[in-house]
Amino acid sequence: MFPITDTIRSRSVPLITWGIILLNTVVFLFELALPPQALAAFFQTWGFVPATLFMGEAPMHGVITIFTSMFLHGGWMHFISNMWTLYIFGDNVEDRMGPGRYLVFYLLSGVFAALVQGALQPWSTIPLIGASGAISGVLGAYFLFYPRAGVLTWVPLFFFYGYTVEIPAVIYLGLWFLSQFYSGLFSLALPRGAQLGGVAWWAHIGGFVFGLLMARWFAPKEREPRWYPDEYWPW
Repeated sequence: MFPITDTIRSRSVPLITWGIILLNTVVFLFELALPPQALAAFFQTWGFVPATLFMGEAPMHGVITIFTSMFLHGGWMHFISNMWTLYIFGDNVEDRMGPGRYLVFYLLSGVFAALVQGALQPWSTIPLIGASGAISGVLGAYFLFYPRAGVLTWVPLFFFYGYTVEIPAVIYLGLWFLSQFYSGLFSLALPRGAQLGGVAWWAHIGGFVFGLLMARWFAPKEREPRWYPDEYWPW
């Protein structure tokens, strides 16, 4: 399933969401200009390597790379899927929280996601890169704030043929989380050092749970609506 758009219109201009997308784009274009060996070294230096933090190899550098890793991507599909998801769901969460709180929330989601993944593989020297963990926090917040919103989704049937259907956000994001959780459990059964498709499933899970549990604390009460259209539940 591929999300096309949602049914919620933002009431404000999502400057932080656009800024995050722009910064990721600039970094990705820089990556494209690097030769393969230099790119690998770039990822190893600025991606989050769990062993640098959890095994005491370079803890301060490990802390720094938790943040820098959120703006690195390993290829076109990785980059486009992350930025498109943030574009669809980020504006409404930013609108609900306000730009300052939203930025802090986004970064903390990414930090928590990286720590969860790293804690499960503290010996790993494979760099963790991508905005997925932070974006998963945004998805968790969207699940909490807009469970009855519609997500217009393209469902493939055969190669490029498929159909579009509007799915309630609570179902779309719920199925997404269950798929991540199932894959995460399966990855724990793999031999040490092995990975399932090179995906940091537990970063996704950790980010989503953080967003679900903490988003309410980043939404100021004065921005809460006094009435609730169909897209809202009064939480």
